[in-house]
Amino acid sequence: MKTLYDVQQLLKKFGVYVYVGKRIWDIELMALEVDHLYQAGVIDAKMYARVKLVLRHEHRLEEEDAHETDVHH
Repeated sequence: MKTLYDVQQLLKKFGVYVYVGKRIWDIELMALEVDHLYQAGVIDAKMYARVKLVLRHEHRLEEEDAHETDVHH
């Protein structure tokens, strides 16, 4: 579990498809879906922690990219 694509593939295994249209929103919705899967006992704590780490990293990158874009305009 290293990339956002990996997280998408995990969610697809459970019939969860996320596409809001803006990458940062997709990441936030994926995080909520993963929370629900963990709370339902479908994924274990180790998998949950790895997925959340990937999502936090990707979210941070999106925030930094948005900030860079704002600074240059």
